[in-house]
Amino acid sequence: MARLAAVASACLMAAASLLAPGQQAFGASTPQGGFPVRVPDGWGGSVVISHRPDRIISLSPTATEMLFAIGAGHQVIAVDNDSDYPPQAPRTSLSGYTPNVEAIAGYRPDLVVIAYNPHGLAAALARLHIPTLMLGAPANLSGTYSQIEELGIATGDRVGAARLVASMRAQVARLVAEAPRPPKPLTYYYELDYNPYYTVTPDTFIGSLLKMVGLVDIDTSTKAGAYPEISAEAILAADPDLIFLADTGPDGAQTPATVSARPGWQVITAVRHHWIFALNPDIASRWGPRTVDLLRAVVEDMREVVAEERHAA
Repeated sequence: MARLAAVASACLMAAASLLAPGQQAFGASTPQGGFPVRVPDGWGGSVVISHRPDRIISLSPTATEMLFAIGAGHQVIAVDNDSDYPPQAPRTSLSGYTPNVEAIAGYRPDLVVIAYNPHGLAAALARLHIPTLMLGAPANLSGTYSQIEELGIATGDRVGAARLVASMRAQVARLVAEAPRPPKPLTYYYELDYNPYYTVTPDTFIGSLLKMVGLVDIDTSTKAGAYPEISAEAILAADPDLIFLADTGPDGAQTPATVSARPGWQVITAVRHHWIFALNPDIASRWGPRTVDLLRAVVEDMREVVAEERHAA
C-alpha cells in the first residue's frame, strides 16, 4: 500500500523537448522582478520571499523538474532522493515523504519546495524562518502552468517560466489537434497498481489529460474516490479498447506480457489486439514539464490503435 499511496498521490498529478527550437534546456534565465515577493503557499495563504533565493531545496521530483526547466537549476543546492531528473540535479538522501527537518535546515536553505506536508513539515520549517512553498498535485494542466509561474516569481526566473508555459501550451494544443478521433471513442483502463487493482477517474490529473485527446474512461459510476480500487470482474465487463500501465517500475514491474497472462483477461479487446501500453512510471506520476512527453506517447499509442482498426476494416 505504501507504493500505491506514493503513486496515487503523485498522479493526483526530456524537458529539452518541451522547449522551442533553439531554446537552451535547463539553462539559467535572466532574473526578473524585484524582491521581496509574495506567492501562494499552497494552503490558501501566502509566503513572503525576501530576496532572490540561491539555496533552494526541492523535496518534490515534479518541482525539481520545473525549477531546472525554468532556468533556476543553478539556484538549487539539494533535491530529494526521488528527484532523478534532470541528471544534473543535486540528488541527496533527503526525503519528501519522511523528512528530517534537522537535515534540511543543515543545508541553510532560503527556499524549500514541497509537494506533501508529512508530520507538519511546513510548520516546522516556518519555525526556523525558512520560506516554504507547497506545490501539491493539481487537478489539471492549468494548475501545472500556475505552479510553474509561481516558481518563476519565487525564484526570480519569470521569463524562463513564461517561456516554458508558452511552449507547453503550444505543444499540448498541437497534440490535442493531432489526436485521432475515431467514430466510436476509444475506452481505456489506466492501471496505477496491481493486486489489488487501482485506477484513475476523469477527475484526476491523468484523467483530465486522457480526456483532452478524446479517450473515455471505463465506467466509473460504481467507483469511489479519484483513485479507486477496481475488481478484475469490473475491468473484464468494461472491455477497454486500450490499457495503460503506470505500474511498470521496479516496485510494480507490470508489462503487456504479464497483463496478457492474467487469467480470463484474454477476452478483453485491448489484450486480444495487443493494445496494452507501458508508460514511463516517473513521467506518468509527475505533473511537470514532461507531461507533454506523456501526452505525446498516449497520442502515438492512439494512432497505432486507430491505424490497425482501419486496416482491419
